[in-house]
Amino acid sequence: MTDITADGQARTAAAGSNPAAPGGGRTVASAVTPAVIARLARGVTADGEGGTADTIAPLTGETLATLPLSTPADVERAFQVARRAQPAWAALPVRRRAAVLLRFHDLLLRRQDEVLDLIQAETGKARLHAFEEVMAVASAARHYGHRAASYLRDRRRGGAIPGLTSAVEARRPKGVIGQISPWNYPFELSVGDALPAFVAGNAVVNKPDTQTALTALWARELFIEAGLPAEVWQIVLGDGPVVGPAVVDRADYVAFTGSTRTGREVAQKAAARLVGASLELGGKNAMLVLADADLDRAAEGAVRACFSSAGQLCISIERLFVHRSVAEDFLARFAERTAALRLGGGLAYGADMGSLVSPRQLETVGRHVDEAVKAGATVVTGGRARPDLGPLFYEPTILDGVTPEMAVCAEETFGPVVSIYRFDTDDEAVAAANATPYGLNSSVWTRNLRRGRAVAARLHTGTVNVNEAYAAAYGSVASPMGGMGDSGLGRRHGAEGILRYTEAQTVAVQRLLPIGPSMGMDDEKFARLFTTGLKAMKAFRLK
Repeated sequence: MTDITADGQARTAAAGSNPAAPGGGRTVASAVTPAVIARLARGVTADGEGGTADTIAPLTGETLATLPLSTPADVERAFQVARRAQPAWAALPVRRRAAVLLRFHDLLLRRQDEVLDLIQAETGKARLHAFEEVMAVASAARHYGHRAASYLRDRRRGGAIPGLTSAVEARRPKGVIGQISPWNYPFELSVGDALPAFVAGNAVVNKPDTQTALTALWARELFIEAGLPAEVWQIVLGDGPVVGPAVVDRADYVAFTGSTRTGREVAQKAAARLVGASLELGGKNAMLVLADADLDRAAEGAVRACFSSAGQLCISIERLFVHRSVAEDFLARFAERTAALRLGGGLAYGADMGSLVSPRQLETVGRHVDEAVKAGATVVTGGRARPDLGPLFYEPTILDGVTPEMAVCAEETFGPVVSIYRFDTDDEAVAAANATPYGLNSSVWTRNLRRGRAVAARLHTGTVNVNEAYAAAYGSVASPMGGMGDSGLGRRHGAEGILRYTEAQTVAVQRLLPIGPSMGMDDEKFARLFTTGLKAMKAFRLK
């Protein structure tokens, strides 16, 4: 069988391999030119003392960009610039700040091809999966652009003494947000979390992963074009152990997305400074196919759930539980669809799955599969690297017969690998799905929506999708998204996603009489009078 690689070369793949996507489209080198890289690199806060780092194009293995690295002194300078600019930005009416988000939304949709090229070039993912990031960011920009004023408005609260005390809850920006974002969704997980911070009146110092920094730098440029003051968004680059702590040490609040191990370290450093943090961490997400599920829909959903962005998605599915009565039928349908996925790396639509992002990810995926097979698991489909397509391609893989001692059973693989398990009752399925310290996302498939909601309520995950993989819950941007257990703290999206970037301030005004002895009243008379008043407030159900 003949495959077409990202550079248009024809090579022969092993029999039974996933087919290659049609060739064509622009190459990485033609889309991400030296001029584009040089322009974007000027957005990094770096004085040259930190040296440079090369990034690679996962689709080809070639050097993509050479970027300047920041030092802790550069991080300090970035925070100083952001801190000076933040008060003037916060002083603007909320609707003025929200208008910037809405202009950004429109610019993004008009110029999306530019960022789709960058996302593909830096991550190796298929263009359709890169477009998911555009959808997510545009949805969040629209939502907060329209709803921020409502989320942030002053709210009247019951006063201490009805008629004499009035109280208002106000929301004030934290100040300068320290944001650390990962490589796997470089647009959504940098911009998506920055949007509500900006509209709440904060400045942001962002440390994206260096491998995918061009995407974040492009987003900053577009935001500035939309009206954001350049000083309000600072970007620093560098090794996580060097630059990450410097960001956490200076931030008024920390937004982190990454591994659970690093998230614990971030939480400890933030707690030591008594600043808040939100953490979206790892997952070992489960999908449950109940006995009454539509098996064709479930099989199609499982393909999206397991192999979007080559499985390099925090909310993708790595454990698939199927009712024993339909397991073989479902597995046949799922395997057929998985084996038919077209792999490719052109900067155009048409590929169903792209490559992994780094040799480290390829090593982890290969090791998990090889160790499982050696210990007795069976490869239903996939299970091999595809160097004929590019250096970091690995076929979408289904494993059967996985047992608890295998690393792939409990450890996050973060690649295109899913393990199949069978169950006999809903109770058994729920218990197995919850048998993990993680709790990020889950998926339930059934024709009975009431039953689906009932099962969903028993799953220990921050989001649950019924008859969908992950997009239904994640795309519901008015609702909170985040993890339980080892999958993190805090939420993005909705009210929680913006209020985390604010401090609640109560302003209470007292009229006529003080809350204390007055008008010649002694302490004992005041206590008796207030006791009577407290009883009356309870009787009249005053809150």
